[in-house]
Amino acid sequence: MKILIDTHIFLWMLNCPEKLDDQRRYLIESPSNEIYLSAMSVTELMIKSSLDKLEINFNPLEVAEQIGVEILNFSGNDALLLKEMPYHHKDPFDRMIIAQSITNQMKLMSNDTKFKLYNCKLI
Repeated sequence: MKILIDTHIFLWMLNCPEKLDDQRRYLIESPSNEIYLSAMSVTELMIKSSLDKLEINFNPLEVAEQIGVEILNFSGNDALLLKEMPYHHKDPFDRMIIAQSITNQMKLMSNDTKFKLYNCKLI
């Protein structure tokens, strides 16, 4: 199964794995699953770090590679879906991640309850 992880899930994997419940930890660790991090998550981390809203003292691309998480680039097709998506969520990064999960037919792992309002397959 292909799973796109939300930004906070990536940070939990690195800093607070105890926040991941057993099912999510199993899905992430299972060799039969492919785990992806959106390039938009990397963008979000870098912007928040530059604004001193979040301390990022590591290279997320290198860390993702080290832990077996693939980076999913944001495409023009992903962007096209944003026009059709209802505006339940104001965070542009989350909207882009949701769009990616839908256009790439991936399950999306997030704790954000607003994601349930979209037509995505949420874990």
